[in-house]
Amino acid sequence: MIIVIANSKGGVGKSTLAVHLAAWLHEQGHGVTLADCDTQHSSSQWIGEAAPGVTAVTLADPDEILDRLPALGQQCDFVVADGPGSNTETSRALLLRADLALVPCKASMLEVRALAQATNVLRQAQDIRGGQPNAKIILSMVGKTYRLTQDMKDAAAALELPMAHTALILRQIYADAPGQGSVVWQLGARGREAAVEVNSLFREILPDAFAGKPSRRVRRAIG
Repeated sequence: MIIVIANSKGGVGKSTLAVHLAAWLHEQGHGVTLADCDTQHSSSQWIGEAAPGVTAVTLADPDEILDRLPALGQQCDFVVADGPGSNTETSRALLLRADLALVPCKASMLEVRALAQATNVLRQAQDIRGGQPNAKIILSMVGKTYRLTQDMKDAAAALELPMAHTALILRQIYADAPGQGSVVWQLGARGREAAVEVNSLFREILPDAFAGKPSRRVRRAIG
């Protein structure tokens, strides 16, 4: 399966989601490649430290993505592609090859309304491919007292995109993790709540990828 982390807007937690998903899938025993398609190449550097068993590649331009992504998908169980924050052509190429698009979005009405524009490229890909890729909104960087309002539910429903029930809370540990070359479940007690959160999210969106019980490292983190 080729999973693309897609949102043309930057600063919504795409690399955090991509790295944690790739590491989690690897912890479940799957063969995983992280395809870093952002010019900063931060996710490939991060995953190399946090989960050396995950293969990391950088794809420089839309043509390379279109040419190489299917072959990468044949070589492992999952490809997790970290998309750019602005390059529309790169995003389009990724979505033309994706099986699943995860769309991180901050939890505010302004962000959800802006998502309509951000998902234009997704809609184009789905139109070309007869409905593919499947897509799901992931609420990211939400406040601990956050509550999904009916207005937000209606705005997401208008986009005809399902929203994951599990949201990623705004936590300092997510910001600290890349600097320590780690994912949250490797950071001891202070990462426990975040570890529970990401484990719950990934089990929700990829139930068939869950190995039946958390890996030993994840199990230690979530208690």
